[in-house]
Amino acid sequence: MQSYDYEHRKGVEVIDWERFASLTRVLAEQLAAAQVDVVVGIARAGLLPATALACALRCELFPVRVTRRVMDVITYVHPLWKVDVSPEVAGRVVAVVDEIADTGETLALVAERTLQQGAGRVVTASLVSHSWASPAPHYVALVTDALVVFPWDREVYTHGTWHLHPELEIALRLQGKTLE
Repeated sequence: MQSYDYEHRKGVEVIDWERFASLTRVLAEQLAAAQVDVVVGIARAGLLPATALACALRCELFPVRVTRRVMDVITYVHPLWKVDVSPEVAGRVVAVVDEIADTGETLALVAERTLQQGAGRVVTASLVSHSWASPAPHYVALVTDALVVFPWDREVYTHGTWHLHPELEIALRLQGKTLE
């Protein structure tokens, strides 16, 4: 399956803030067992679970920005670097965290760069992963091939009102689905 191939997703998986907290706890327990002492969070949306995990594990958080988007519109086939990995990861056990592993490419790219910056060991983690992600994250709280709706992506504020995110609206229409 190709990234963003919404028409062929298997259903809709809505994650509210309570479920986000629950999935984050699952991931925190997995990362604690891996003895992670630094979290590298992939901006934008990956910073939400990364921040929660860094707080739960009481460790450092370093953000990076790698994206396929410009102004929230998918523009590039492959992710581009915007903000690099901090050299402070050198010698540390690092978890590279994103909210979802779709293709697996972004997590792999950041993990490779984190090793280049001298990290002692790097693991990858995501709240959600699709089964086709390759490479798959080392740690994941939920595997699903559904269209995933995160609480921060559900609506956008434009022209003075809240609207269903346009990308989500298209994805739901392609599946013949709606959000309850």
